[in-house]
Amino acid sequence: MAENKQGVKNEKIGSVVANKMAKTIVVEVTRRVPHPVYKRIVTKRKKFYAHDEQGTAKIGDVVRIVECRPMSRLKRWQLGEVVRRAVQVTTDLSSIGIETGPEKRVSRKKGKS
Repeated sequence: MAENKQGVKNEKIGSVVANKMAKTIVVEVTRRVPHPVYKRIVTKRKKFYAHDEQGTAKIGDVVRIVECRPMSRLKRWQLGEVVRRAVQVTTDLSSIGIETGPEKRVSRKKGKS
């Protein structure tokens, strides 16, 4: 008798390090393993390219990626969910009530002293 066996997809959790490509994010997965000879705990990192259809993940987000069919030469993962959002830092100081005016640049000529 044939059973309907659903394969379990491999999942990894990591942080987004790049999202500049269209519908693609780069996720860095870190893991801590003992060194085979010295038995000291070592941190290993690996980057995975993942498909992000809606472009929801931003740099610094912690995401879950799920294994899928090959979508390109490097993409074999897709975004499962955003586990934790990153804190977004703004450079617009007027949004927090600080006024900035025109700044003058002071240049000094190098000469004999």
